[in-house]
Amino acid sequence: MLKTKLSNKGKLSKRLLELEVFSFYYAIEFVKNLPYGRTADRANPNLVLEELKGTCSTKHAVLKQLAIEQNIANVKLYLCLFKMNSTNTPRLTELLKNHELKYIPEAHCILKIDDYFVDVTNTVSNYECIKHDVLDLVEIQPDQIGDFKVRYHQAYLKKWLSTKKKPYSFEDLWQIREQCINALS
Repeated sequence: MLKTKLSNKGKLSKRLLELEVFSFYYAIEFVKNLPYGRTADRANPNLVLEELKGTCSTKHAVLKQLAIEQNIANVKLYLCLFKMNSTNTPRLTELLKNHELKYIPEAHCILKIDDYFVDVTNTVSNYECIKHDVLDLVEIQPDQIGDFKVRYHQAYLKKWLSTKKKPYSFEDLWQIREQCINALS
């Protein structure tokens, strides 16, 4: 099914065919190899194929939209909250240690194709690296990668903070999280 040739059924498939990407499988590889970076509108996954970059949200959402466009039913988009820690994200070891945090709950988007999770965030991303640290997993639609994702993540962080004895307000924790994201860029 994934190796099936793309049909010119809409805007996304037309753009991929222009970029000489001819199957859903190669669309996955193409998007995975695009640079990581925020697009002009983080809620518009179509910009991935225009700006030729994207985040976990936009890259996975554009592939889900392509699957919808191509009538590929076995592709699902998930919002995953996981324990971002020094094991699965070693570049954050010092930053987390400085804030006396073992981990911080982070929102991440992934695809599920049949029974397999696929992470196209970058060339080295792999769901296997975080699967044991997953705190929550919810299926979403491409139009939920903007405000819905942020609100869901923030609500989770507030609930998490209320159960921990941490000296941080929500605003402080969100700023630490932003520091983590910036350290990864």
